[in-house]
Amino acid sequence: MPFVLTLIAAPRVTHPGPGSLGRFPDGVTLSAAALDAVRRGLAQLGADVCSPRWLTDADAAGAAVDLPFAGLDPDQADAAARAALAPIYPQGGIDVIAQKSSGRKKTILIADMDSTIVTSETLDELAAHVGLKDHIAAITARAMNGEIDFRAALRERVGLLAGLSAAALDETLAAVRFTPGGRETVMTMRANGATTVLISGGFLPFARPVAATCGFDRVFANDLVIADGKLTGAVADPILDRNAKLSTLLATAAELGVGADAALAVGDGANDLPMIQAAGLGIAFHGKPSVVAGARAALNFADLTGLLYAQGYARDAFVCE
Repeated sequence: MPFVLTLIAAPRVTHPGPGSLGRFPDGVTLSAAALDAVRRGLAQLGADVCSPRWLTDADAAGAAVDLPFAGLDPDQADAAARAALAPIYPQGGIDVIAQKSSGRKKTILIADMDSTIVTSETLDELAAHVGLKDHIAAITARAMNGEIDFRAALRERVGLLAGLSAAALDETLAAVRFTPGGRETVMTMRANGATTVLISGGFLPFARPVAATCGFDRVFANDLVIADGKLTGAVADPILDRNAKLSTLLATAAELGVGADAALAVGDGANDLPMIQAAGLGIAFHGKPSVVAGARAALNFADLTGLLYAQGYARDAFVCE
């Protein structure tokens, strides 16, 4: 079949972290009625739908299933599936991704860090050390939704931290919580030959250890200027912004001799959108409204293992170490 529709249910969350990822529904199952409704919805539009291929146990919370199909455009299939699921799950809880069957498994993973690989915005958490978390978080939210210029917002926020002891970086890092499924995604893709890249508009003192913990091959981020053990309030040039994220994706693909269609790009903010739109599989992960609207695919309920299910990996093929 030339196309595949993947349904991914929200997993059970035992330790939701701070920030947007704390809104996971607490474990959703894919009912037989829901699967039948989706299949009927596609068939009513003229699709030829094959038997489901379960990527997990069928009755598990957070289950995932593939529905191969033909005779329907992926966008039409996506819309039909969502319409079929809406009355069964009025509160949401099921993610839908429709795409070509060929080339699903990607050879590049390029991932944002804040509110993607980790559950929070590390700069906002750092600002808590000077009592400015709420103020800086409000600026962050506007920048991540594309309402204000990223570079200007970054300089403004870091400028408010001038004089903060560099020791606060280690304290903030110690409190970082990882989004479930991140390490499994990185290690599984690496085990299958992919090059994995963590790229962040945040900062290297956080990004380097986060990348090491998850097993990324490469890491790129901004850097803070520190003098006499304190933040100066400046960001080292050049600033890594949306254009740099896109350029890194394209450069990585060129280096490996593949096209951008061989890449999976994931992030939540407006500075991630160009790379998400350029990638063969670009996913807004619990993204800001403008990012979800601009992305071809979105995971609004799944954890990061949804990136693997979207590529057709079954649960028993995941690599954790």
